[in-house]
Amino acid sequence: MSNIVSAPPNARFTKAQRLLTPAAFREVFDAPERKLHQSHLMAFVRTNTHEQPRVGMAITKRKVPTAVARNLIKRQVREQFRVKASNLENKDIVFIVKSSVKGLSNKEIKMEVINIFKKIEKK
Repeated sequence: MSNIVSAPPNARFTKAQRLLTPAAFREVFDAPERKLHQSHLMAFVRTNTHEQPRVGMAITKRKVPTAVARNLIKRQVREQFRVKASNLENKDIVFIVKSSVKGLSNKEIKMEVINIFKKIEKK
């Protein structure tokens, strides 16, 4: 049997769990409670007034030029958020790319995302 992390049976990524408006992103960027760093990714974390955690991604073309690579990062973040959302408090989390992910494997990107979520869960 493999070491697959299973999500709760009702774990879904809904629209209510996404940061959608520029104002919501601005709130997190302007006054984050925590900034969590990995070598290529960074997350801004702030407590929200909603009943659930929310996630957003600001992945620029300048740092990640190809759409395939940008979408890969987004898929990894969404999947880990979906799995861990039940363990997170009411937080708004915004992921950004600090440096180019060119040359990183899918597994390395996944590990950076997992490490950031572990740091969020610890607090």
